Amino acid sequence: MTGNALVSVRPAASDRWYLPGALRRLSERIDARIARLPTRINEYGYDPFGFEPGYARGMLLFMALVYRYYFRVETRGIERVPEGRVLLIGNHAGNTFAWDGAMLGMSVFLEAEPPRIVRGMAEYYLPTIPFFNVFMIRSGSIVGTPRNCVQLLEQEEAIMVFPEGERGFVKSWRQRYRLQRFGLGFMRLALETRTPIVPVGIVGGEEQSPGLANVRSLGRLIGSPAFPITVTFPWLGLGGFVPLPVKFRLHYGEPMHFEGDPGEDDAGIGKKVEQVKERLRSLIAEARAARSGWFA
Repeated sequence: MTGNALVSVRPAASDRWYLPGALRRLSERIDARIARLPTRINEYGYDPFGFEPGYARGMLLFMALVYRYYFRVETRGIERVPEGRVLLIGNHAGNTFAWDGAMLGMSVFLEAEPPRIVRGMAEYYLPTIPFFNVFMIRSGSIVGTPRNCVQLLEQEEAIMVFPEGERGFVKSWRQRYRLQRFGLGFMRLALETRTPIVPVGIVGGEEQSPGLANVRSLGRLIGSPAFPITVTFPWLGLGGFVPLPVKFRLHYGEPMHFEGDPGEDDAGIGKKVEQVKERLRSLIAEARAARSGWFA
């Protein structure tokens, strides 16, 4: 099937006799959720941005296992995510890998109705990483340019945005859960496309890989804006990228609707952004209060 029609993507049937019962049931659930994804694909199985449901299926199974059994993610308020275009705005952390974004995306895929693929907005340097660039595009993420975002929203997609960017992703332990400076671009996009904003407070990302320092000079040597030093990286080599099995909590807020001129000066846009930031702070506080420790 081609081009511009909305179609349901149904993966080919597979023989799962070799899978344990729980894993087989989870695989079948993922197939059923994929089959309900309305997405625009061409005759080669891709959407206009390179997302390929068949390719993403294996990644979704792996992430579902991490979601359910490793991070044991709990969500609250996911029914607040509306159908159609939406910007999911979250706090950012991780240091070594963006598990917060991965778990946010999985929560919407596994638990929202209808299931959705949340589009991630990648940093400009990520597509330069061999092999990862193909994985990123085929799994639904794209480079976070304003043009790409507008086109996705015009197609009624869900987009996750972490307005802190690298400032939030790589930070020391003493800065945990302190929101860093927000970029203003997401608010201009929301105004331009009349897109509701759903804030999402994420707890667990700070503890998955507690940060000690950010050595930017080392990052520049490999073309990265940052180089985190954590309690496990680089001391354990590649093992330092394995996160601690902390418990993640995601608290979704009510949709926020804004009106105004997307070309307004930074001061005016900043006042609207501050409203989102304040709501996000309260959601983070709620999620932190709901837990009894890192792992519970």
